[in-house]
Amino acid sequence: MTPVSEAGSPSIEAPDYWWYRVRSALLQTVMEPYVGTPQRILDVGSADGPSVGWLRGRGHRVAMDIDPRGLEAGDVCGSALRLPFATDTFDIVAAFDVIEHCAPERTALAEIHRVLAPGGRFLMSVPAYQWAWTWFDDHNHHHRRYTRRRATAALEDVGFETLRATYAFAGTFPLFAADRLRTKLKERGRPAPALGPGDVPALPEIGGAVERLLLWGSGLDTRLLGRRDLPLGSSVFVAALKPEAS
Repeated sequence: MTPVSEAGSPSIEAPDYWWYRVRSALLQTVMEPYVGTPQRILDVGSADGPSVGWLRGRGHRVAMDIDPRGLEAGDVCGSALRLPFATDTFDIVAAFDVIEHCAPERTALAEIHRVLAPGGRFLMSVPAYQWAWTWFDDHNHHHRRYTRRRATAALEDVGFETLRATYAFAGTFPLFAADRLRTKLKERGRPAPALGPGDVPALPEIGGAVERLLLWGSGLDTRLLGRRDLPLGSSVFVAALKPEAS
């Protein structure tokens, strides 16, 4: 894989981008039933904030990220591969679009399992479908994309029990699939160009009419995800449990 910039998430500089706003709403719709009344929450890799504002005020929340730009006083700069917390510490751990960045996937998931208290819940989102891989994934330091089955199998391999697993962004999936297939044809046979030191990957530029269409399609997800799992989409959302007898 072509070496890429080590700069962090573009969401820190563009928190109002349509995808981050929609992801926050969809995550809340899917994950809210599994939050409960936690005392301690660990938010791994989401120092940017757009996806986790709805988790604030639910208990003592610690944000941890390898990129210090979005961290606030009391947050922790560190790696998901070696969480600097004691075993059985948190009631909730959230990792939204984080695990795909971890080359040793099992190490990251085992660390999350370790720091969760028995009975604690893990809330996770990851990008869907390896066939959708483009330079965008290279530039954002992804190591893999997921199916729902692949995501749940990885969690169960380290001892989690799946509570809910669904695709998301089904309403915008036709546009996503068409764009990724078009992009793959354009990029075919060519290595991803390297970014400069400190360069943050660019987000896809869209016009106002396209954004309105994407927001309308995402509204279908918001309505449906409150009642049922979706059979396809560009993201996978999973809520999982660390059993009491781990």
